[in-house]
Amino acid sequence: MRRVYYSAFSPIPDSPASVPLAAPPLLREHRLYQADFLMRGYGYTAGELLRKTSNLDLDIDPKLAWALANRDVFPLDVNRAEPALLARIPGIGLRSVQRLVALRRERRVRYDDLVQLRCVLEKARPFIVTSDYRPADAQVRSGLLRARLRDPQRPVQMGLW
Repeated sequence: MRRVYYSAFSPIPDSPASVPLAAPPLLREHRLYQADFLMRGYGYTAGELLRKTSNLDLDIDPKLAWALANRDVFPLDVNRAEPALLARIPGIGLRSVQRLVALRRERRVRYDDLVQLRCVLEKARPFIVTSDYRPADAQVRSGLLRARLRDPQRPVQMGLW
């Protein structure tokens, strides 16, 4: 099977009481697609993504949730880490990993190289070490890291009535 499609539950009028009356947030469907992509492309297992509960976290994406749950693995030195581990750094995708590995053959990777590769450094910064960048201890150990990196709350349109 190459692809799986997910669809959020849509409530049906006059349905039995055992069926929920409200639809789940569409973000839940989006997280399922993200988790599926991580399992197919990055080699994650369902057990790794659903370690504590049987539901995906809606505040942060599954890759970031795994990284925060496995803080003992990070920060990774991008000049020495295996490509499979580099791909698990939030903000660094598979193409960026390929480019990083190619760049490592030429010279040591610097922070500016990650900027040029268009890595999402806002997410990657606490999880990486380069030849000229090392995250501060407070940033690595901060309990506020999850709150700082989670998806911003979208504004809700208020109704008049």
